[in-house]
Amino acid sequence: MTIKESAVIGRDSISIETGNWAKQADGSVVYRSGNLVLLATVCATDDAKEGQDFFPLTCEYQEKLYSVGRIPGGYIKRESKPSEHEVLLSRIIDRPIRPLFPEGYFCEVQLIVQVLSSDKNTTIQGHALNAASAALSVSNIPFSGPIGGVRVGRVNGELIANPTIEELVNSDMDIVVAGLADSVVMIEGEAKELSNSELLDALKFAHQYIKEHINLQNALVKSAKVVKKEVKLRTRDEKLYKAVRDFSFDKMSAANKNTDKLKRSGEINQLVSATVEHFKSIPEFEGQSKEIKNFLHEIESEIVRDLIFKESIRADGRKLNEIRSISCELDVLPGAHGSAVFTRGQTQSLGVMTLGTVADGQRYENLQGQKEKVFMLHYNFPAFSVGEVKRSSGPGRREVGHGNLAERALRNVLPDFNTFPYVIRLVSEILESNGSSSMASVCSGSLAMMTGGVPIRAAVAGVAMGLITSKDKQFAILSDIAGLEDHFGDMDFKLAGTRKGVTAFQMDLKVVGVGIDVLEKVFKQAEEGRNHILDEMEKSISKSAADLSVTAPRITIKMIPKDRIGELIGPGGKNIRSIIEQSKADINIDDDGKVTVSSPDFESSKKAIDLIEGMFAEIEVGKIYEGTIKRIADFGAFVEILPGKEGLCHISKIDNKRVNSVRDIVKEGDKVRVKVIGVDRQGKIDLSRKDAMNDQE
Repeated sequence: MTIKESAVIGRDSISIETGNWAKQADGSVVYRSGNLVLLATVCATDDAKEGQDFFPLTCEYQEKLYSVGRIPGGYIKRESKPSEHEVLLSRIIDRPIRPLFPEGYFCEVQLIVQVLSSDKNTTIQGHALNAASAALSVSNIPFSGPIGGVRVGRVNGELIANPTIEELVNSDMDIVVAGLADSVVMIEGEAKELSNSELLDALKFAHQYIKEHINLQNALVKSAKVVKKEVKLRTRDEKLYKAVRDFSFDKMSAANKNTDKLKRSGEINQLVSATVEHFKSIPEFEGQSKEIKNFLHEIESEIVRDLIFKESIRADGRKLNEIRSISCELDVLPGAHGSAVFTRGQTQSLGVMTLGTVADGQRYENLQGQKEKVFMLHYNFPAFSVGEVKRSSGPGRREVGHGNLAERALRNVLPDFNTFPYVIRLVSEILESNGSSSMASVCSGSLAMMTGGVPIRAAVAGVAMGLITSKDKQFAILSDIAGLEDHFGDMDFKLAGTRKGVTAFQMDLKVVGVGIDVLEKVFKQAEEGRNHILDEMEKSISKSAADLSVTAPRITIKMIPKDRIGELIGPGGKNIRSIIEQSKADINIDDDGKVTVSSPDFESSKKAIDLIEGMFAEIEVGKIYEGTIKRIADFGAFVEILPGKEGLCHISKIDNKRVNSVRDIVKEGDKVRVKVIGVDRQGKIDLSRKDAMNDQE
């Protein structure tokens, strides 16, 4: 039986139905808004795998190109590997729903959201979150939802829920927010240096729509008469836990006082081994090594959190708002166009910048059609950065997500492409990691661009904020969290920006929601930390270098009339090929008349520009030009005085003396000086070598 609920939320007419499509899934909904149709399905195993000690949730977002009536481009005509966009949206769905499953639930869950029909101008992120939540809510799987999701933009100071693609082009913010009826669960987005108060207003605005989406889902759940299945949650063995705690608590407290990550880890590993060996000798607890290790992990978490609440001191000895020591190294790679190493505590990022021409842009395809990126940031996280041995493979979801966050943080301070026509690729090589390597990537990327001469509007820095909560609703906000605090804490909120305002942010929670009042304090403390980091960066470089690296290409843009593009190209590309051959520069011509000249050096670029300008220069009667003999006839020689512009030098004007044959004086390819003695109405040019010779005398 099909069950359907509808509502008008903001500008969107939304319907959600269940019980018709994909009925063998544990939960499925068809979500519609205008031409957008999403199918969200979820399935879960009945029992957890033996020994499973983490929640195995998989979220997949998939776009089908038939949804916009298009066949995939390229050789492969079916959807295969997820695109970067699909990976990022899968992460957006995963992060807010993961904390809402019950503790001790370890059954495998797979959630899939597919775009079956789409509108090219519709943004999907908020709708996809709602569809995913609705599928879980109508299923029999335990879930503490529903949640609501919305994308927010702002055009001319007006906040817009679920803006169109066209509106986002003119928007100064792009935020995706997910939340419960009384709190926020996840935030991700970018902004053009907006203030804390402006972003908080956007969150409050988003939360109004979130509550309406939750009401719609609750109505569907009520109509469907959903009954959640009884699941056996894994509970701990209290007797074993008490024994492990009594044996290890003091030793774990002592080990955690070591402020060096590697030494602390070494001491804790020794304690774990010693504890496991101790309990092996007790028959009652034999064969429970894995449970013992898990309990030691719980005890370590308790110690770290208690130290913060009771003494306002962190595991590495810092105060709650204290930033780790910072150092910056510039121009560390002589062969690169820009490079810098940013080190904060035991997190270190090598930022490397490469400048390219328009031909180096990243081409990709999505539901809106063929696209191209002229700015890219790629994030690499090798195993050695955390002292591990691991097989090297392609970038995973984490690497893609961290790189995208850093890219968005820096994208909003780049110069306009028309004034700085370079494709920019940044690579962040993480050399060490102990918390917030994505924000270190923002800092190293900003430094690398400044050393390389990219005229960015302002330096950008990033900081990761943490949160520790207690059962009595107390909380502590941590600036610049280390890996330990990320692992044991309740929040990882990354904020990047300039002194003027925020450019990108991403919040993940391990608890069920956080209030706007708490986020306001987080924003304020993050701003203080960000400004401190910018102070340290500016000690090394305060503004972009005046010149590009000597190894960087040179790019110049020139505009020509659109109706004269064919003149520049010439018949069969004759003219443009000639310019390229003479100058050794690459030339790209756009339909709007923009001509981009790129070359490895200044001289090559200047030669190409001079040739192009010469082609469009007006021929001046009486002016002497240096030309090239292109053809010879019995009655004279045809001379190219400017690219694509030839005139006739009659045999009588070849020389001061009588000439019997033109070839007695000149031959094809010769460079000659000629004077323009006339241009008729049809544009035919009369030239005289004789007059040019006489003028020279």
